[in-house]
Amino acid sequence: MTAHETRLTALAHGGGCGCKLSPAVLRELLAGMPAASAFPDLLVGTETGDDAAVYRINDEQAVVATTDFFMPIVDDPRDFGRIAAANALSDIYAMGGKPLMALAVLGMPLGKIAPETVSAILAGGASICEEAGIPVAGGHSIDSPEPIYGLVAIGLVDPRRLQRNSGARAGDTLILTKPLGIGVISAALKSGSLEPTVAEAHYAALVDSTTRLNAVGEQLARLDSVHAITDVTGFGLLGHGLEMCRGSGLSAHIRFDDVPLLDGIADLAQVPYRTGAATRNWDSYGAEVALAAGVSDWQRDLLCDPQTSGGLLVAVSSDAGDDVLAAIRDAGFAGAAAIGALEAGRPEIRVA
Repeated sequence: MTAHETRLTALAHGGGCGCKLSPAVLRELLAGMPAASAFPDLLVGTETGDDAAVYRINDEQAVVATTDFFMPIVDDPRDFGRIAAANALSDIYAMGGKPLMALAVLGMPLGKIAPETVSAILAGGASICEEAGIPVAGGHSIDSPEPIYGLVAIGLVDPRRLQRNSGARAGDTLILTKPLGIGVISAALKSGSLEPTVAEAHYAALVDSTTRLNAVGEQLARLDSVHAITDVTGFGLLGHGLEMCRGSGLSAHIRFDDVPLLDGIADLAQVPYRTGAATRNWDSYGAEVALAAGVSDWQRDLLCDPQTSGGLLVAVSSDAGDDVLAAIRDAGFAGAAAIGALEAGRPEIRVA
């Protein structure tokens, strides 16, 4: 970004996964989609709000396809590219797949952003794809009023190891692989009211979390004890947890004190710093959540906080929960934690 160039985040009305349509609006839009029953090899479509589409090629191979893009959550163009790319690839990993290649999706307001800034965004995305071991094989670009970047990601999965958000079983333990707080940090940084050293520390934490590839999903898919996976992004922990509950026909309970949070997030949330998306999320699905009397407003907001390139929510057999959690931590997710469980009952989440 040049010295006189407008900040990336100032060119967009929202940022990161906080740009997503609210869960209620999206469900209404998808309600009229035609059923996929005419395509028996389409293993995963729009029915359960899963993370990617999956199409079976043969008994051992299925294509995993997804697209994800958004407006800047940070001003550094290379970091923006890295975050957006890691977020898009997460959908492949959440299905238990291995990425094969990516296509860039780019929209930039011509005349407002310097060419070198756009190049840095693309380079950041390419660096994450290189880390994942895949090429950026092409893409599409347009002149748009707000800056947009993301990927179309293509991967492969063994259909026998495919992980849906709808395969959870009663009694399963719920594990979250990354701490919450990305939306809160974003709101705090945009406020401009943090002390410089505090802002720098929170920014570093945001980038470290959002650029960490969820490649552990491919490893988890090989375990018979893992029954369902989804990634936690724009709808927050409660929103994506509810998608798992609806898809699996189960109820869940979550222990707030066990939910991992990024350092200092509880203090920021009590200021309070929050995103508009957190409020929209609660308005969309709050009727399906039962909060214990001791759960405060700031805790509720954190559970609705939109996570950009967030962690995986994993449903695992309770007798294997400790071993799976240890494996996740050994894979580089030191903040992973068991946060609750699934049980028989109508789809809802109870928070204690």
